[in-house]
Amino acid sequence: MTISFVRTLLLYIVVVAAVRLMGKRQISELQTSELVVTLLISNLASVPMEDTAKPLLSGLIPIAVLVISEITASGAMLKIPAFRRVICGRPVVVISHGKLQQTEMKSLRMTTDDLCEQLRQKDVFSVEDVDFAIVETNGKLSVIKKPDKEQPTAGPLGVAQPQKGLEVVVISDGVVSDFALSLCCQDRKWVSDVLDSKGLILPEVFLMTADEKGDYFIVRKEGGA
Repeated sequence: MTISFVRTLLLYIVVVAAVRLMGKRQISELQTSELVVTLLISNLASVPMEDTAKPLLSGLIPIAVLVISEITASGAMLKIPAFRRVICGRPVVVISHGKLQQTEMKSLRMTTDDLCEQLRQKDVFSVEDVDFAIVETNGKLSVIKKPDKEQPTAGPLGVAQPQKGLEVVVISDGVVSDFALSLCCQDRKWVSDVLDSKGLILPEVFLMTADEKGDYFIVRKEGGA
């Protein structure tokens, strides 16, 4: 039992480290090669985890080889565009100037139902509203609406908006983030002054956000501290 626990813990650490080494994009936007490597790593890690008779290295060595291969391939894709196209493919335009590209949809094996579903996920409920739609190399759909279907923004309306900068969470459940404070150019003294002005103490704060202009938003903990 102890051996299984230790092996599982070690493999968990190795897999997490492997994913981190391959980059944050590995977690969210998987390209084809990244998806394959992720699946293989999970399978390789499960073998020595389930069968304690197998040497631990039988899982660690293949995982190391896969990670090195993926990092090498990622570097090659940065330097050699043709290699990236071979591994990741190209973006495909499925709607161009408001016209459905049926040949491209057939090559992707994308039905009209698939297209409409992905458009709805982009808050577009009519194909007629779309000027361009592009299936990216990670399989997600990028959409550009027709100009007359776009929501008006402050720029075209000629309304000047103040620049507030980045808004970050500076207090989460009573804990101050020095890193977040550095991002919004504030410090702990500023936080203390704001809380004092509101008659609050740190353990009473569930959430506090702030920006570079010194604007803030505070949510007090329910039921007090």
